[in-house]
Amino acid sequence: MSQSTKVDLVGVGLNATDTVVSVEKFPARGSKVEFHAVNVLPGGQTASAVVACQRWGMSTRYVGKVGDDAAASLHREAFDAVGVDAQLVPVTNCASQQSMIILDATGERTVLHKRDERLTLLPANLKREWIENARFLHVDGWDTEAAALAAAWAREAGVLVSCDLDDTYPGVEDLIRNVDYLIVNEDFPCKLTGIDDIAAALKEMHRWFPCKLAASTLGHHGAVAWDGESMHYCAAFKVPVVDTTGAGDTFRAGFIYGLHQGWPLAKQLDFASGAAALNCTVLGARGGRKTVQMIEDLIANGERFPRPAHLAAL
Repeated sequence: MSQSTKVDLVGVGLNATDTVVSVEKFPARGSKVEFHAVNVLPGGQTASAVVACQRWGMSTRYVGKVGDDAAASLHREAFDAVGVDAQLVPVTNCASQQSMIILDATGERTVLHKRDERLTLLPANLKREWIENARFLHVDGWDTEAAALAAAWAREAGVLVSCDLDDTYPGVEDLIRNVDYLIVNEDFPCKLTGIDDIAAALKEMHRWFPCKLAASTLGHHGAVAWDGESMHYCAAFKVPVVDTTGAGDTFRAGFIYGLHQGWPLAKQLDFASGAAALNCTVLGARGGRKTVQMIEDLIANGERFPRPAHLAAL
């Protein structure tokens, strides 16, 4: 695919190679425990979201940095296998980003990661046509300066921007100013605004920045979103959990897919929540990506977690 070809979605951000070590329970300090299996799988916030959207029928492009090792080849093969237009910026004599994931029998994971500073995606690594020739742009906050430039180009070109933020990275406010759909983790709104109540913090974020939506994922407690007029709550689905890795990435992908379909917000959130839940039923950040029909079946027939007491007023 030519870099000037129009696509539905372009993602600019993180990729990682996940080495998943499965154990019965998280080891105590100084202990010696047996592991069940080790699997090496492609992951990364933005890369995984892009792959999910491609699998659901959207045309996609991914922009990110890799090293010159076997992990880089793994990423290229994974993108090629599903048809993503991967614009990978290589770094010679450098290892690609690695994550060691300790996965216990409940599906909960603990992540250890290492990233060479040379893997930082820089504004100079971007080409404007990669960004402008898309309907949607999705970014994360790891390479904040490059993400902020991509978002600014997207805003100028009328490309809608979504983001996945899990920390208040330096310069993140410059990025958020050009984001339309701000989807963050549970801690981010309160950390950014200094407001303890998450609903009030989302409202304040929406007031500070010109976004269409300020939303937060809450794990098995669901998700909450403020659109400037109403607060929307979406309960999470109960599924047999194997691995929670990539649930948040898949939620963002599901939301983007719903935007692409032109669905109302409630259905976008439902689809995102259902997609994230099903991703947790299989090993790996991209292991449980199910078909659109399977996600819709879960939405229609699946059991949900009850709304937690601290969100009862929403």
